[in-house]
Amino acid sequence: MESKTLKIVKKDELVYIQFPKLLKCDGVRHIFSTRHGGVSEGDCKSMNLNFERDSSRENVIKNYKILCDAVGIDFDGLVLSKQTHTNNVVTVTEKHRGTGISKPSFNDVDGLITNCPKVGLVTQYADCTPLVFYDPVKRVIATSHAGWRGTVKLIGKCTVDKMVKEFDCDPKDIIAGIGPNIGQCCYEVDDPVIDEFKKLTFLNLPDFVTPKGSGKYMLNLAEANRQILIHSGINPKNIDVTDICTCCNSEDLHSHRASKGKRGTIGIIIELTE
Repeated sequence: MESKTLKIVKKDELVYIQFPKLLKCDGVRHIFSTRHGGVSEGDCKSMNLNFERDSSRENVIKNYKILCDAVGIDFDGLVLSKQTHTNNVVTVTEKHRGTGISKPSFNDVDGLITNCPKVGLVTQYADCTPLVFYDPVKRVIATSHAGWRGTVKLIGKCTVDKMVKEFDCDPKDIIAGIGPNIGQCCYEVDDPVIDEFKKLTFLNLPDFVTPKGSGKYMLNLAEANRQILIHSGINPKNIDVTDICTCCNSEDLHSHRASKGKRGTIGIIIELTE
């Protein structure tokens, strides 16, 4: 696995990914996991962040602690949600620390926002598109899970809009990252999916949809989400965009399509420092 746009870090057995533009910012920590450096077994080997897919809850907790320790994030402050391809975005505070681990998880939530330090936001993936946000002026972070359904529901824009509405963020100040997902090289979809994208008339479909014939298309979700973030007011120069395909790199990243569903989950954790 290689990248020209994202930073791949190796510490002994642990391998993780970071966004260069976020790394240049003060006041925020983040990490995007790979399959390497954890303690899970079987289909979830070795770094898995999904309790429902792992036979050992203890191993998933160990995995989270390994990732948190690697970049100095407070494990006790993590917040998880049960993602269901919605555009629902929730603002969390200190009282939500531990949600999804030591407290019941949010249900039907695919985006999280906070302005509270030591509250680590977690979203999970296995081909879907990771989105992460940081406003260094208002000190607000967010992360969103964008499969094709969440993408056409504009979860990226919903996240930005909520940052603006609740924290008076200026989209031009927001630093954003689009993480590893299934690339256009591997993501074949059909007419009903593309028909949903055609409804978003501000998008330039030829930039991310390549027809194959017989009602089949190759879809670039990273580029679709990049255009949505720009439409939301984010400066294109403030966006890191993945060049890593989860399906092509399924030995390094959990991929639902490559594994035919027999897999664990990778994820983003982002936290404001005090």
